Amino acid sequence: MSFSQDMDDEYEKLIRRMNPPRVVIDNDSCKKATVIRVDSANEYGILLEVVQILTDLDLTITKAYISSDGGWFMDVFNVTDQDGNKVTDEVVLDYIQKSLGPEACFSTSLRSVGVIPSTDSTVIELTGCDRPGLLSELTAVLTHLKCSVLNAEVWTHNTRAAAVMEVTDDLTGSAVSDPERLSRIKNLLRNVLKGSNTPKEAKTVVSHGEVHTDRRLHQMMFEDRDYENRVVDDESSSVQDERQRPDVCVDNWLDKDYSVVTVRCKDRPKLLFDTVCTLTDMQYVVFHGSVDTEGTEAYQEYYVRHIDGSPVKSEAEKQRVIQCLEAAIKRRVSEGLKLELCTTDRVGLLSNVTRIFRENSLTVTRAEVKTKGGKALNTFYVSDASGYSIDAKTIDSIRQTIGQTILKVKNKPKEQQQREKPPSQESPTRFLFGGLFKSKSFVNFGLVRSYS
Repeated sequence: MSFSQDMDDEYEKLIRRMNPPRVVIDNDSCKKATVIRVDSANEYGILLEVVQILTDLDLTITKAYISSDGGWFMDVFNVTDQDGNKVTDEVVLDYIQKSLGPEACFSTSLRSVGVIPSTDSTVIELTGCDRPGLLSELTAVLTHLKCSVLNAEVWTHNTRAAAVMEVTDDLTGSAVSDPERLSRIKNLLRNVLKGSNTPKEAKTVVSHGEVHTDRRLHQMMFEDRDYENRVVDDESSSVQDERQRPDVCVDNWLDKDYSVVTVRCKDRPKLLFDTVCTLTDMQYVVFHGSVDTEGTEAYQEYYVRHIDGSPVKSEAEKQRVIQCLEAAIKRRVSEGLKLELCTTDRVGLLSNVTRIFRENSLTVTRAEVKTKGGKALNTFYVSDASGYSIDAKTIDSIRQTIGQTILKVKNKPKEQQQREKPPSQESPTRFLFGGLFKSKSFVNFGLVRSYS
C-alpha cells in the first residue's frame, strides 16, 4: 500500500470516529414493514454496502429513501422477511445493528453475510459462451480432478455464462493449494468454456480471497460485456425479449448537474441490490433516490453523477447506462422450470445430476448450489435445449432416475407470462424528489432504449 493510500485510510477512520454511524430499527411506525434508518458519514460505495448487508440477510426492501448529498449519508429502508412480515428475529436485528452501526465503523474489509470464507476452500470464477450442457461438462471435469463443489452460483444472459464456485479437495476436504494442480484445473476448465467457434475469450480465475458471489457475478458479466447487442435469429424470441425488457430511462437535469435514472420493471428479490451494484461498478454516485413497489411492479429513481462529478455527458454514455441496467436486472430473472434437489451430499453428485439433465435435452439457465451439514441443497432453472416447452414426461423420467423425493418441481412453465404486457408507461420519469429540486431548467433528453 502506498503512503497516500495509507493516509487516506487513516483519514477515513478519523472521520468515522468523529461521526460514528447510527442505526435505528423501528417496528412500530409502519404496519407492514420494519423501518431501518441509517445515518453515517458519506463515502463512495456505502449505499451498496448497506443494501448488500440487508439483501444477504434475505430481507425484502419494499421502499427506500436515499439522500447522501454532501458529507452525510441518510437512508430509510422498509424491509420484510421472506414471508412478507416484519423482522422480529433478535439475532437478525442484532446483526444489522452490529454490521451497520458504530461497532463496524472501523472495518475496511467488506462486511457481508454472503462473503465466501477462503481458509478451507478454493474459489473458481468462470466466464464464457453459454451452450446446452455447459454446467454438466464443467462439473464433470471437476469430479475427474477430484474436486468437490461446496457452493456455486451460475448465471446465463445474452449467450454468455458466468459462475463462481467454491471447491475443496476430495481427499483432504480443504482448499486445493498445489500450484501445478491449480494450473491444470484452470487450463482444463478454460478448454471446456472455449468450446468451438467461440468469438469471445473464456476466462478462468482461481483464488483464495474473499468473494461476494452476487457482486462478483455482476462484475464478471459486466467485464464480459454481456450487455451488448447480439444477433437474434428467432424473430419470435426477439419480440418476446422486447416485451419482457425492463423500462429504463436516463434524463439530465442540467440546472442541478444530475442525471436522473429511472427503472420500472417486475419486482423480484434482490432487485435493488442488482441496480445499485451496477451503478456503483460503473462508477456512478447516487445522491438521492427513491424505491417503491406497487403490487408486482417496482419503481426506482436515482439522482446520480459520475465519480468525477459530472452527469451523463453523451448519448453513447446514456445508452450504455440503459443497457447495463437492463442486463443487471435480466441476469437474475428466473426463466424456465424450477427444480429443487435436497439429499445427502456425496462426491460427484452435481456432475451426475447435471449429466442427467443434459441427456434429457435440458439446459440449465441458472443454478444455486449449497452444501450445509452434509446436505446438498441445490436449485436449478432449466429449459428445453431446443427452445420448446418441457415435456412433463421428461421431468417424470428425470425424477424417477434421481429420486421422486430428492428432486422436486417448484413451479410450472407459464407460457402466458411471456405474452404479458410491458409495465405501464405514464411518463419517462416520475421525479419523486421533484419537490426538492424545483427548476425550469430541467432538460429532458427523452427515452432511449437499446436492445440487450
